[in-house]
Amino acid sequence: MTPMLDEAQKLLRMAKADYEVFAYLKPAVHLRDAIVLFHAQQAIEKMLKAVLTAHEIPFGRTHNLLALAALLEQSGIVTPETSDEVAVLNPYAVLFRYDDEDIALVTRDEANRMVASISKWADDLIVKLLTQYENHRI
Repeated sequence: MTPMLDEAQKLLRMAKADYEVFAYLKPAVHLRDAIVLFHAQQAIEKMLKAVLTAHEIPFGRTHNLLALAALLEQSGIVTPETSDEVAVLNPYAVLFRYDDEDIALVTRDEANRMVASISKWADDLIVKLLTQYENHRI
């Protein structure tokens, strides 16, 4: 296994942990959206970074989903959600975590649909790359 595929798998595991926290908190209506949707943003961020890593595409230090999705698109990698669609979660990475006003940019259900879609896509892509790597080694 290559170090990049190892790192990609690690990022996916971390993304799934964020997704689990989001799924757990999602029905808790007494919690602010900023707190709950932070974990959806983090899950998608790590999933996009996992795919970038697996394809050895450098991305630098960023929480910007628009920039990460745009890098994938520029590299010819089609994502199930457009860069504009995932960008709606960008403010939940930093901006809204430090504000006590709750601004609804996306519903929890919409965020869940996006995370589920990107999760399946990222899993499938990385499994495909792992299979290609293993078949190429034989």
